[in-house]
Order: sequence, then C-alpha cells, then structure tokens
Amino acid sequence: MKTIFPLSVLAAAIAVLPGAAQTAKPRSTPFAKSAAPATAGCSKLPVISPKVPALPAGSPCFKPLYTITYTANPVAKLSDISPIEDPDLRKDLNIPLPETFTLSYVDSKVGSGELAARGKWYTIKYTGYLVDGTLFDSSDKHPELGGTYSFQQGLDAQGNRQVVTGMDTGLFGMRVGGKRRLFIPWLLAYGAQPHLSIPAKSDLIFDVELVKQSDSDPSPKPPATAAAPAPSSTTAPAKVPAASSTADPAPATAPAASAPAQPAAPKP
Repeated sequence: MKTIFPLSVLAAAIAVLPGAAQTAKPRSTPFAKSAAPATAGCSKLPVISPKVPALPAGSPCFKPLYTITYTANPVAKLSDISPIEDPDLRKDLNIPLPETFTLSYVDSKVGSGELAARGKWYTIKYTGYLVDGTLFDSSDKHPELGGTYSFQQGLDAQGNRQVVTGMDTGLFGMRVGGKRRLFIPWLLAYGAQPHLSIPAKSDLIFDVELVKQSDSDPSPKPPATAAAPAPSSTTAPAKVPAASSTADPAPATAPAASAPAQPAAPKP
C-alpha cells in the first residue's frame, strides 16, 4: 500500500479471510433497506478499558453486524458422547474448535442523509483504539487531508480492499451524518502479524462518522502543470552575436523543477 508511517496506521487493508480475493465489480446499490440492521441480542465482547471514551448516555449495547465461523481445515464433529465421558474429550482427541468472530456495532447517532451504498466512495472521520484504551490513530492527526479520510468500498481488481475488512464492511446500514462505534475482531483487522504500532492479533475499536459519500474519489487533485509558452512569432535575427569565451555556457535544457510530493492517504 502507499501509506507511509507515521501518516496513518490505517494502511495495508488486505482482507485476511479465506476467499476474500474476489474480482466481481461492486454495484452501487444500498446494502440495507433500513438505517438499523435487525439483529437480536447483544454481542459478547472482551473487557474494554475505561480509557476508551464512553458512548453517549442511553446508547444501546453492541450488536452483531455479522458472525463468521471457519477453520483452516475441516473440523471433526463429535456426537453420541456418553455422559460418563470427560468434558475435555475434544482436547484429548486434539480436535480444534471452530474459529468464530463477530463484527459488532453501536449507532450513537442515526444520520439523515443517504444510505451507505456498495461501491461508493465514503468520506469519514475516525478515531481508533485498542481494547486497552490506547489511541493508535485518528483522522484529526492528518490535517494535510482536511481531518477526514476517503476510500472506495469493496474489492479492487486484485481482490484487495483500501481499508481493513471490518471497516470496509462495517458501515452498511449507516446514513450520511451518522456516527457508529465498531468493534473489529483481529481476524477482520490486521491479522496475526503486528502492524506498525498495533500488536499482533489486536481487536480494534473505531469511532466513525460518515461525512459524505460520492461516486468518485473526492480527494483534492494536484494542480495541473502549466503549459509551456508558445514559441514567439517574431523572426529571429539573421546573425546572433557569438558568446564570450569567458562566459559560462548556458545549459542546453533548464533543469525541471521537482513537483512537491503528494501525501499518501491513510487507510482504515
């Protein structure tokens, strides 16, 4: 990815799930029909440090956007277990439990704008925390980008995402102007390897505000290069005085001015 630390730790947004590399072109259609996906019950989360700012009073509990269960290899199924068998039989047989994880959310403010649509460019404000309360990144830390970050939802032609999977799939059901807190399990974040200041297997908490969405990249474009002036129509003199032998010869071509480096964009 193009992000350069310390500009943002939201780079390297390659999905960690098996089969994530799909090349189907995303459609710009709403993912959900309502601003609040219907789910039953509250998510079971690890203990979150009180250093993470509290949600507004009266906010609901975290609810699942979706739950995934998978293992790298087929999992054997135990059945017909006698009640006299030890409860740890699965460990004795070395049969792994399926890996289950949930992307969870709380909407602290329901927006009144457009419903987030698949394949659109989202412009967001965000703050990211570890569960121990460490603030690892925020859009406010990037004034060169106007304090916001824009990314296109979905997979590119190479099967990669511009942001981590949990962020990329975690804004459906929001409306522009809405605010959401996401709990992203490490399997939907940066995976089993450390990423810059984020330790391996870190669950992430993001506070996100959906500022706007658009059909194309809303990032400011670099100024266009000025066109070279047209050659003068004045007829050159028949004879040009010879340059003094003591003068430094003029360079045949003026050195090109270096264009200012464009800041790399962060990626959630």
